[in-house]
Amino acid sequence: MKVLVTGGAGYVGSVLIPQLLSSDHEVTVLDNLRYGGQTLLPHFCNPGFKFIKGDVSDADMVRSCVEQVDAVVHLAAIVGFPACLKYPEVAQSTNVQGTKNVAEAVSAHQPLVFASTGSNYGKLEEICTEESPLNPVSFYAITKTEGEEIVKDIAGGTVLRFATAFGASPRMRLDLLVNDFVHQAVVNKQLIVYERSFRRTFIHVRDMGRAIQFSLENYDRMKDNSYNVGHESLNYTKEDIAVAIRKRVPFYLHYAEVGTDPDQRDYEVSYKKIQEVG
Repeated sequence: MKVLVTGGAGYVGSVLIPQLLSSDHEVTVLDNLRYGGQTLLPHFCNPGFKFIKGDVSDADMVRSCVEQVDAVVHLAAIVGFPACLKYPEVAQSTNVQGTKNVAEAVSAHQPLVFASTGSNYGKLEEICTEESPLNPVSFYAITKTEGEEIVKDIAGGTVLRFATAFGASPRMRLDLLVNDFVHQAVVNKQLIVYERSFRRTFIHVRDMGRAIQFSLENYDRMKDNSYNVGHESLNYTKEDIAVAIRKRVPFYLHYAEVGTDPDQRDYEVSYKKIQEVG
């Protein structure tokens, strides 16, 4: 299968690309290299790999790329609430308009897998299923929720609402909660945790890549649907994560009773739906 991966030089794409190539898929990456492209260099010797420098906000560029492939994985986005807060116009043009460009370029016979986020649930008391109302509380989640609606309305596609990512990637991110906690513990030898009881579900970046590949290869069974992607065994509070890290690394841990984390996500998620498709 010839697969276009938008944002393929990013945190998830850098892990997904070798997974797809090792499974004999041909991969074209469309990326503007905002964070550099060193992670892609090892693949240029692979005859199944192709790179195009461009931006998903360029509708003509997107259309020409989509015409050359069998399927599309749309990862390109300004990710996380701090980055979206810092670059709101770029976030809007990438996460919303860019997604619209991709959805409009895809034809009926081309699978489209859209990487979304559990952040779209916001702060809910009940266990979140795919039928739970979306209640985004950050600008990032608002743009991704809009992206979901665009994909569903225009292209159908498969929407994957990922749990909070963690783990090592060639294009490392230290703003993710687990990665940040580990970095603070190892480098600064101290960690301040706000709202220690807030709960999230987590997923390793390698498993994100596996889920995307699974969705491509089982598209007929999964299209026109949204799926929470993660596992119930990784529902943890912030305190749980901090304590687990301290079992490995000695550091000063302080739970702040005053002040709040700007990221107000607090939810528990069910992953029954995606487990039922294998």
